[in-house]
Amino acid sequence: MGVFTMPSLGADMEAGTLVEWLKQPGDSVARGDIVAVVETEKGAIEIEIFEAGRIETLLVMPGAKVPVGTPLATLILQSPPVAAPVPVQLPPRAVPVPAPLPRRPAPVPVFSANAPARASPAARRLAQQKGLDLAAITGSGPAGAVLRADVEALAAPPRSGPDLAQMRHAIAAAMARSKREIPHYYLAHSLDISAAQAWLAAHNASHKPEERLLLAALFIKATALALHDFPEFNGFYGAGGFQPGAGIHTGYAIALRGGGLAAPALHDADTLPLGTLMLRLRDLIARVRRGGFRSSEIADPTITISSLGERGTEMLLPIIYPPQVAILGFGTPQPRPWAVGTTVTIRPILTITLGADHRASDGHRGALFLARIGQYLEAPERL
Repeated sequence: MGVFTMPSLGADMEAGTLVEWLKQPGDSVARGDIVAVVETEKGAIEIEIFEAGRIETLLVMPGAKVPVGTPLATLILQSPPVAAPVPVQLPPRAVPVPAPLPRRPAPVPVFSANAPARASPAARRLAQQKGLDLAAITGSGPAGAVLRADVEALAAPPRSGPDLAQMRHAIAAAMARSKREIPHYYLAHSLDISAAQAWLAAHNASHKPEERLLLAALFIKATALALHDFPEFNGFYGAGGFQPGAGIHTGYAIALRGGGLAAPALHDADTLPLGTLMLRLRDLIARVRRGGFRSSEIADPTITISSLGERGTEMLLPIIYPPQVAILGFGTPQPRPWAVGTTVTIRPILTITLGADHRASDGHRGALFLARIGQYLEAPERL
């Protein structure tokens, strides 16, 4: 027997409102399946499950607001696979072993591909009540399925101020905790980014608009690769001390429409080609700004990157998002006098800042970490 609980989606979350179940009692679930939609101060978040089995009982109904850790459903867990028996050499006249029974068919997906419009039952009911055509609604659920939140977004007026006030309160509480509990130290590193800009311009000139890259993709990839040599900046600090991240999942700070901020994860950023990384970043920004991201994206970041470059900010001193141990800030490249050999010329200079937890690392390693990121950006072909 297993229990599916209200997950913690960040240090600034104390409770969440269950908006919709995407699975019902008797439905099979596999690791990574989206089973519910939960509303927090940051918007509607698709909640994934990390155990395989079958839904037994739903304990919380849509509309209920419950604290983090509250049981939402019970599961009948899938039994672990039994090890295959060691083959035994049969004598010449032995009766042959019968063929194994065929495997059970895979569970039928919740949304049928043959349906006129993929939608959850709750979304269908609400669309019918509001007189809306499901086929005209862009879905944010699995395989483009229309969720109740998609219908509500179309039928309801934009969110009002109180939601933004709640989000700012939650962010402020998390940041106050961070500054109170985490011994921050800050470092800054400046570098000539002309090689990266030239490489980026040449790449984009030979690609379609939808395949072009932004500097942000280079920032993320350079950071992710540098973390291979400086793993103490990639992970979490808790009661048991520093815990390294299971992967390099870079959180990227995204400004929400109407105000507020979220920093969901780009999973395994170190392994993604730049083109794939850029596509995922565009998709993540689009979904987050319409309030549709997944629990693993908001709960999994092992380090956060914040970039205010498009705002003209030269540098920033960001606050660590607990329980992470590091955050990076990338400013706007500024034209400055710069020594190249024995010549002084004007070059675009980028300033990178590091805010780190002194319990997990020190300034010496932090300086080397920033320098390694700079080395990757100065040789963009290595990305």
